[in-house]
Formats: sequence, C-alpha cells, structure tokens
Amino acid sequence: MDVSVVIINYNVQYFIEQCILSVHSASGNLSVEIIVVDNNSDDDSCKIIKDKYPEVILIENKENIGFSKANNQGVKVATGEYILILNPDTVIAEDTLDKIYSFAKAKPNLGILGVKLIDGSGDFAPESKRGIPTPMVSFNKLFGISSKRTGKYYATHLDENESGIMDVASGAFMFVNRVIFNEVGGFNEAYFMYGEDIDLSMNLLNKGYQNYYYANTQIIHFKGESTQKDIKYLSYFHNAMEIFYKKHFKLNLIYDFIMRIGIEFWYLLKFFKFKKVKTNTNPIFNLLYLGDNKLIVDYLNKKYLLIKEPIIDDYSKIKQIIKSNKIDTIVFDNLTISNKKIIEHFQELKNENVSFKIHPRTTNFLIGSTCPNVRGQVEIIE
Repeated sequence: MDVSVVIINYNVQYFIEQCILSVHSASGNLSVEIIVVDNNSDDDSCKIIKDKYPEVILIENKENIGFSKANNQGVKVATGEYILILNPDTVIAEDTLDKIYSFAKAKPNLGILGVKLIDGSGDFAPESKRGIPTPMVSFNKLFGISSKRTGKYYATHLDENESGIMDVASGAFMFVNRVIFNEVGGFNEAYFMYGEDIDLSMNLLNKGYQNYYYANTQIIHFKGESTQKDIKYLSYFHNAMEIFYKKHFKLNLIYDFIMRIGIEFWYLLKFFKFKKVKTNTNPIFNLLYLGDNKLIVDYLNKKYLLIKEPIIDDYSKIKQIIKSNKIDTIVFDNLTISNKKIIEHFQELKNENVSFKIHPRTTNFLIGSTCPNVRGQVEIIE
C-alpha cells in the first residue's frame, strides 16, 4: 500500500462524503486506503460511509476521544508506506497524491509535507506554512507585528506559491512516512484538539528531519467544519497552548508570566470575536451554474434566476458574466468539472464578490462555506 489517508470525523456527514470522493478521484495511480475514525457522531456519517463507501475502513468510537488519539488510532491500522492526515472539510485535486508522493520519495530526510491550502472563498490560508511559535514569534503574531524578519509565525520567508523548507505543517494536511510518524510516537495524546500539529512538527525537527511546504498542488480547506468555533473551542486551544509552552520552552518566571498573560489576552480577543460572529445568511438571487446535469439545472431553475454555462476556462469571460448578470453565487458541478479545475476557479475568481458551492458527484447536495468561524451551507437537492 502506497498511502493511507486517515480522516477524523465528527458530525460532518456532507463534508466527509465530499472529502472521500475527492480522495477516490486522486487515487488512480497509487494504491490508497481510506481510514475514517468517527468520534461518536450523532448524524448519519457512519451510515452513509457503510452504505455508499464500504471500501473505507471505519472505526466507530463510542465517545469523542479528540483529534490526537483518534489519528493515532487510525494510523495503528494503516498499512501504507505514507500516512496522509487529512481533515474531513477538505477537497484535494486529482493529481495531489501523485505529486506529493513523488516529492516525498525524492526527499530522504522528509519529516512532514504540507501543501497550499485555500479556504471556501478561494483565499490563501497562511497557516499552510508556519514557523516555530517561540514566545517572541507568538508575541509578534498576537500584536500584529510582521515583516520578513519578525513574521516567522507564518513562515514569510516563503511566498505562498514557493515550495521550500518550513518548520510547522497544518494539521489539516500532513503527509508523513508511517515509520517516521511512529518513530516519534505519533501525536501527543495530551492534546485533545489543536497544538498537536505543532508538537509533532517540532518532534520531527528535533529528530533531525526537515518539514516542507509544497506549493505545486492546492487543496480546499473549508476550516469551519472540523469543529464548531465556540467557547469550547477556545478552551481546547487555550489548554493546548499551555501544554505546548510547558513542554517545549524552559521559561524563566518573567517569560512564563508574559506567556500566560499573552495566552489569556488571546483568549479574550477570540472570545469577543466569536460572540460577534453571525452565520452568513445572505440570500441567493442570481446563480451561475457551471456544469451539464439536467437534474441540477431543473432544481436550480425552480429556486433561483439561473445562468447556465458549460465548463469555461476563459476567466475574463466568467468575470464578464458575473458582472453583467449580477451573479452572487457560482455552483460547480463535479460531475463535469474536476476538483483541480474547481480549485483553480476558486483562486481565480476570489475577488469577484461571489460565493462558491460545489455539487460533489454522485450526491444529492450542494455544499460550500464562506466563513472559517461558522458551519458551512448544505443545500439538499430535491
């Protein structure tokens, strides 16, 4: 087995189905197994996986054991040469696995390989490449101090389209040799959620391995689906940062005091930010459908002022259609448009003030997310 893809699921039945489908589409040239560890979801995730994707190895936990333990649980049953830790709210391109596998094979000292992440609006996710969050780096990040010299939190020595060595990979996408993952003991299970990706990255650096950012493939990470961004989330993150700094930095009393104040200050900022966040409920009026599915067209025609176009590679033409028809939403049909092309469209059209939705092939829903702090939007096709 070449690659084992480990996905942790918790109440995201629509997003994980889209994720599984994208992994299937990317598995043509490699032997790939998908392992889903479900953390006691109360939606229909497990039923859908069993009914529609029986080839997926499904582990059903009776309680939510957290991200670290669940991933270690999945890796224990994996047989692949490489492990891909993948969030359920992601869409990978058809050539993503081929590219990262080839890149990894050419790097004998590889620790973790991360890729370019974009969010549901097409914007680059800076957490795709990060530096070690030392006390000073974290201080600069917290207070918005950033330059080529001080902006180490997001590894600004690399451009978003430039591959190279970085320190810390994102837990949304971590490609690592299974033997090396086990050599450092996998994820530290003291972390319930958040911080474990930084910890693993540093453990590999301390063993002499190099972590890489690979910009030659891009994936969508919707971000708002892996966990609800609420006070419980803040508590998880707060606890993770305390564990991290106690483990990796021998701080004197002054530094320790400053870091504790910084963590508490961050907590309060996020607390008030999340209190203000409201779900995006902007109505859809004018919709552009890119695809060729009569059932989808008939459904959308009943609800919206629909503009239908075939696959368009001329982005200037698409932008003109958006402007002249006052388009506010674009639906991409994965039945006729590849995930790679959809990801490309997201990036090219990100400044056009439109929302993006995807119809994953073989499904009866449209899905999308425009805000990292709230759940995405799912529309059932009836």
